Amino acid sequence: MDLDENFINVPLIDLQNLPYSFTSSEQKIRNTYYHFTDNTLLVSGCNAIATLADPITNETFDTCATICTPTGNRYCTIDLHNWNRTSLGIQLTRLNQTEFHLVDSSSIKTFLYDASNITDDDLTEIRKGKSIKVEFALLWYINDHPTCEEAKNMTNYACVSPNSDCYDIVDYAYTNNILGYFCRCSLNYQGNPYLPDRCQEISPTFAPDKGCQTKCGGINISFPFGLKEGCYRSQAFALTCNETSNPPTLFFHRYYIVHNISLEEGQLVASELNTTTIIIYFGSYIYYYSYFFSYETGPFVRLEQQSIFSWVIETQHCEEARQNNATFACVDKNSVCENITKTSNEDSWGYRCNCAKGYQGNPYISDGCKDIDECSVPNNYFCNGTCINTKGGYQCLPDKKQTVLLGVTIGVSTGSGLLLLSISFIILRRKWKKRKQKKIRERHFHQNHGLLLQQLISSNEDVAERTKIFSLDEIEKATNNFDETRVLGSGGHGTVYKGILSDQRVVAIKKSKIVKKSEIDQFINEVAILSQINHRNIVRLFGCCLETEVPLLVYEFISNGTLADHLHVSDGNSTLSWEARLRIATETAGALAYLHSAASISILHRDVKSSNILLDDHFMAKISDFGASRLIPLDETHIITVIQGTFGYLDPEYYQTSQLTEKSDVYSFGVILLELLTG
Repeated sequence: MDLDENFINVPLIDLQNLPYSFTSSEQKIRNTYYHFTDNTLLVSGCNAIATLADPITNETFDTCATICTPTGNRYCTIDLHNWNRTSLGIQLTRLNQTEFHLVDSSSIKTFLYDASNITDDDLTEIRKGKSIKVEFALLWYINDHPTCEEAKNMTNYACVSPNSDCYDIVDYAYTNNILGYFCRCSLNYQGNPYLPDRCQEISPTFAPDKGCQTKCGGINISFPFGLKEGCYRSQAFALTCNETSNPPTLFFHRYYIVHNISLEEGQLVASELNTTTIIIYFGSYIYYYSYFFSYETGPFVRLEQQSIFSWVIETQHCEEARQNNATFACVDKNSVCENITKTSNEDSWGYRCNCAKGYQGNPYISDGCKDIDECSVPNNYFCNGTCINTKGGYQCLPDKKQTVLLGVTIGVSTGSGLLLLSISFIILRRKWKKRKQKKIRERHFHQNHGLLLQQLISSNEDVAERTKIFSLDEIEKATNNFDETRVLGSGGHGTVYKGILSDQRVVAIKKSKIVKKSEIDQFINEVAILSQINHRNIVRLFGCCLETEVPLLVYEFISNGTLADHLHVSDGNSTLSWEARLRIATETAGALAYLHSAASISILHRDVKSSNILLDDHFMAKISDFGASRLIPLDETHIITVIQGTFGYLDPEYYQTSQLTEKSDVYSFGVILLELLTG
């Protein structure tokens, strides 16, 4: 009896004269008796009593004892062939309970470990009354305490070796109860777990022996897995191959049939023998019992998917494992180590080995990782040109046609990318510039008293209809971005451009050079005055633009220049007739009279001169330039103001007293009369 296993193999048992019949619900055996031939139960150990009994009635059939004395036997035997019993139980009792406790009692029942061992041919032989030979196995367990948890707290706990583990055995098929427990040496230990210090550490195997079996049926067996000692790294990776089945069956830890082993993914795929079937014969009936062995498998963790085990080499990280080159599992020079965590809780677990990129094979043996020949893959999967295999990789050299095509493709792609980038940059720059210009125009609008002018215009409906605040975009469009060919005249105070509005009206746009705050106030003053004037001999104001640093005025276009231009010609021969001169004088006098007395509030021009008298195509006079004009309430005769005007036309009294009156404009008009009369 191997105490490190809970199975005891009984090689041959003869079953003779086994008449039988089958139904869907049960199997019956009539007039059944068995002959056990050449089978002996051997009990080895010190100071133990083995009792052969009926497991149902506890009736004792035979007993033997082992006594460890100089003359005593260290083993004893019981013949099994004299007992025509369908089931036998063995109870073991230790004589000296104070010395190395083994067990108080345990039950061992005979059963078929694998019912598939009885084939149809066997049943045919049984029908003929012939004997067959069947491999039996004895399952045994300790039942002095029902579970490991309870037994561990007792003085008679059986798993006394420090490197042993305890496992419960559960009867799932019949009662679902825990029947008892048994002991095994821990991972990487072997020996007797029921004796102190008898579970000895096993040194791992770092390279498989020559001649190790690498296949079982259709399943490849790769190191660290193996079928016998010297072929696997440790007991945890030991497998069993049943050569008697057809095809041969590969077992993992006795309870799982292996279907595939993946070194790369670190997985073992197996179908579980969920229960071990125990067939016990009583009279004419066959009873089936099923037992499950509930213990983990060391470095193997069962995944959520059914019957898939993830495994690691050792329960330590790569960094720790590399410190001992003698035990480090990743022995191939082209292998890499990978830390593994448990998928259930992401806790650290251990490490596995894999071949490096560009290699495949077994990283756990020397020279096990072979170079992948990427160039041998059909249809040029890795390369569309000339493929050259290298260690751990490959080179792909494009052919000439592909080179030209690649160059064209790269050129077109690069050009398209640069073009798209340039267009995007231009669009973004324009948007940024436009946004910046908008902010500047808003600032100028406020600096030029735009809100005040809007209020003045909107307060009078008639004025609002005649006067408009233009945007800079409209002015630029009207003057073709202030084209020099549109210049009508220029002087010290600014430039006048010819413009065409969107409604096709021809206008004169005055762009001043003066940027002093006082001049801006004069500009607002001129707009306010002209917006209230409606006279045929006074230049009409269409509106203004406040979005530039210097405000712009939009007048009606007067095509024939100024009176000064017609009076003071270079050759001294003016084309103005005497009649035209008198009419110009009359029209100018009428416009001044309107400003002084006919308007709702008296307006003093304060800069009457021949260059501010414009002439249209019919030489009709129109007074312009009201930037210096002032408003005088009707109940006042004069105002005190700063001297302003043009010398030669300036009233001497106004110059001396600073008192501006209607006579100041009349004096300037008198100078114009002298110009008209004398040329």
